[in-house]
Amino acid sequence: MRILMAGSSGFLGTALAARLRAHGHDVTRLVRRTAQQPDEVSWRPAEGRLDPAVVAAADAVINLAGAGVGDQRWTPRYKSLIRSSRVDSTGTIARAVRQVSDQDRPRTLLQGSAIGWYGSTDDRRVTEDAPAGSTFLADVCRVWEAAARPAEDAGARVVLLRTGLPLDADGGLLKPQMLPFRLGIGGKFGRGRQWMSWIALADWLDAVEFLLDRDDVAGPVNVVGPDPVTNAAFADTFARLLHRPAIMPIPPVALRVALGEFAAEATRSQRVMPGALTKAGFTWAHPTIESALRSALAPVSSPAR
Repeated sequence: MRILMAGSSGFLGTALAARLRAHGHDVTRLVRRTAQQPDEVSWRPAEGRLDPAVVAAADAVINLAGAGVGDQRWTPRYKSLIRSSRVDSTGTIARAVRQVSDQDRPRTLLQGSAIGWYGSTDDRRVTEDAPAGSTFLADVCRVWEAAARPAEDAGARVVLLRTGLPLDADGGLLKPQMLPFRLGIGGKFGRGRQWMSWIALADWLDAVEFLLDRDDVAGPVNVVGPDPVTNAAFADTFARLLHRPAIMPIPPVALRVALGEFAAEATRSQRVMPGALTKAGFTWAHPTIESALRSALAPVSSPAR
């Protein structure tokens, strides 16, 4: 399959591009700088510039572009970038898809999103039919997903990848916590009662490939594991697998000092269930938090590392 991909330099995008190529797909990467490699094409999402001919050459488009929500403190300027980087890239791609003739239009757009859509769910289990929450990230997800509508209106199958917390030693949730937990000073956030909807990186990659091939699945899809856990359960399991204690809770005030406004999002309770994936028959290789963490930590524990 010929795949056009935005956001290929991020944590998830890098892993996905490598996986797709390993499985025989032809991946062309959209880059904001001048293209330097045969597999690169330049675009200017902030200016709405993407050659429709580039889109017409693809069978499917995957868009994971967007500034990292945890990369910097949430100043007003960075919050604006979080929003605009997603809306601009998605709108640019969706409009380019719409401009392509019916016979040449890619049949599928896999569009990045996040479980931030739901805001705080407290102890409630939610699936894809739940409405958007009222938090900053929920609003970002709402306008982010809406920006893909031109592609859907043009007849493309649009899948909204509402991704949970990916688990891998090299990025996502685990990377910043690896050192403190290995030193025995990691622990739960506050009381640890908040729910975490996670997914092993291997399962996230499998799910994306699964959705590429499933023409009968469209709309929002919660890309999460089938068994959310509380933050306390996550911390206990993580520490146990590292053979370390998890006896030092991180107080809310320390999180606010370290993370600023993002602390409220980092500790929000989200009990999100994979309704669409379950209905479609997807099978998780790592359906429990222990299995997912063992998979994520295996490279760290191997002699080669």
